[in-house]
Amino acid sequence: MNIAQKLFITPEEYLEGEKVAKCRHEYVDGEIFAMAGASDAHARISGNAFAHLKAQLRRKCSIYMSDMKVNVSETKYFYLDVLVTCDKRDLQQNYSKLYPKLLIEVLSSTTEAYD
Repeated sequence: MNIAQKLFITPEEYLEGEKVAKCRHEYVDGEIFAMAGASDAHARISGNAFAHLKAQLRRKCSIYMSDMKVNVSETKYFYLDVLVTCDKRDLQQNYSKLYPKLLIEVLSSTTEAYD
């Protein structure tokens, strides 16, 4: 009998792989997790939050929707539904942000405990 073995990758390997991946993945302590698609309600809620923040914070901060990673520690990268950063240092980061001002995650019944 074969026992499944977890493969752990480095943060650097994850970041390089994510640049060419066909779907998004989150990274937690060496493991990667594929991201599922969003429901209609989820997309509308996060879209409305993004639109409101974009109108209010124009020219002051950068606002991102779901495709920008936030680096919460050396071994954790997550995609949030809406991410706001006002820190100029984040302008130098093309693939993830390090200094978020606001993080918004729309919960669902299936992800509430984890998110």
